[in-house]
Amino acid sequence: MTTNQRQRLTRARRWVVKIGSALLTADGQGLDHAAMAGWVRQMVALQAAGVELVLVSSGAVAEGMVRMGLRSRPESVHELQACAAIGQMGLVQVYESHFREHGVKSAQILLTHDDLADRQRYLNASSTLRTLIEWRVLPVINENDTVATDEIRFGDNDTLGALVANLVEADALIILTDQDGMFDRDPRHNPDAVLLPEVNAMDERLLAMAGGGGLLGRGGMITKVRAARLAARSGCATVIASGRGDNILNRLHAGEVLGTLLLPEQDRLAARKQWLAGHLQHAGRVVIDAGAVRALRQGGRSLLPVGVKSVEGSFTRGEVVACVDDVGAQVAVGIVNYSAEEARRIAGQPSEKIEALLGYIDDAELMHRDNLVVL
Repeated sequence: MTTNQRQRLTRARRWVVKIGSALLTADGQGLDHAAMAGWVRQMVALQAAGVELVLVSSGAVAEGMVRMGLRSRPESVHELQACAAIGQMGLVQVYESHFREHGVKSAQILLTHDDLADRQRYLNASSTLRTLIEWRVLPVINENDTVATDEIRFGDNDTLGALVANLVEADALIILTDQDGMFDRDPRHNPDAVLLPEVNAMDERLLAMAGGGGLLGRGGMITKVRAARLAARSGCATVIASGRGDNILNRLHAGEVLGTLLLPEQDRLAARKQWLAGHLQHAGRVVIDAGAVRALRQGGRSLLPVGVKSVEGSFTRGEVVACVDDVGAQVAVGIVNYSAEEARRIAGQPSEKIEALLGYIDDAELMHRDNLVVL
């Protein structure tokens, strides 16, 4: 069973890789350039093998502490923000130089919880990341510690990794840490602790098994378990494994049993469609013609503007909208790519005219088939 489940990593199209502070800074001794070069080399190999990658990297605050000669993590927000500002410079420079050595372009993205809580900013971040992935540019994401306050902090980059996995609809979240994986008890205090090779991410017992945090990071195993549970809600599998393992990322991609695999209860597409089907309230409706009804019901196709006869209600991009036929019978529900006003302007028109009609084009579809469920 374990071997078969590990094969899902070999088939995964998109990974989010999260690397923690203890690994990046050699337990507080400054950025570990050799280790970072190794992870970059592995990610470059994965990208060449067809895996789309997003990197979530801790380390800015820890590197800032080292540069300032601080032995313990500051408690005040402004001191943490100052450390982050100092350390972020070194962090991105190292990543950029190593990726450039392999001919891979990289990009820096700093996020706060507020960016993903606001629907429009969430969609903007999603569109930017999708564009970078399409251009084969590797995004390097960190929490924007220099502007975050206690109210809008993610709290740890494990949570950020899970939110990014949901944001880009990743198939796998790989959390690299200084532990070999998740154990049934804290191995630092229990020498007889047993490594769990594969578990259900939603198993409530995992929360009781998880331990506390370390000196540099804000989160311990408990935050990794919570991140895995968050990722699982969108059908994303999570692996917690030691970043110090030799060629760890490529071995995971080959299906080797390493670390702990935390499995979702359903796959990504099924999770998204179940969420959509469960929406009883819709922001509006679009009336679609007979050809569009056939395309959705029989062909499993996306909804194009050309198949839309009229638009009802007032909705914004990213809201859930119902698709109905000429007599008002509900055909499908989906996430709409354009606002109601924009949808009215492009209704009945071929996709190649969207840019001329709106002055821009975000998507060729009014609703993409992955974000649409036929009822």
